[in-house]
Amino acid sequence: MTPPETKGQGNVAEAPAGSPAVSLCVLDKRADFLKAASARRQGTNGFLLQARDRADGQCLTRVGFTASKKIGNAVLRNRAKRRLRALAREVLAPLAQPGWDYVLVARPEATVTRAYADLRADLEQALRSVHRGQG
Repeated sequence: MTPPETKGQGNVAEAPAGSPAVSLCVLDKRADFLKAASARRQGTNGFLLQARDRADGQCLTRVGFTASKKIGNAVLRNRAKRRLRALAREVLAPLAQPGWDYVLVARPEATVTRAYADLRADLEQALRSVHRGQG
């Protein structure tokens, strides 16, 4: 069963059960990835977080994932993206701010080999850093 789609907004991803989170929508247009790449960014040991406030009045939070060929073969790229998607469902869904786009960019070696608990801590710290100084 495929997730429901909203026109022009990508696929809606479900938050883990019991979380009071906003729904995450998956980015699918290259232009959205490029806009996020030119906005705020915070590097961690496991990945790079890019974030931008869309300021379009919508409460939808969107997230995208990138794993280039620098990561390795298709198996490693898919593993990296699976881990980043799991992080987004677990950490981004409850902590993300509505109206923002987030892109998680995999790092060679680190995203696949780093302990999952460390990746989770990296994402929490990166989100605090990106949103520092906001009400």
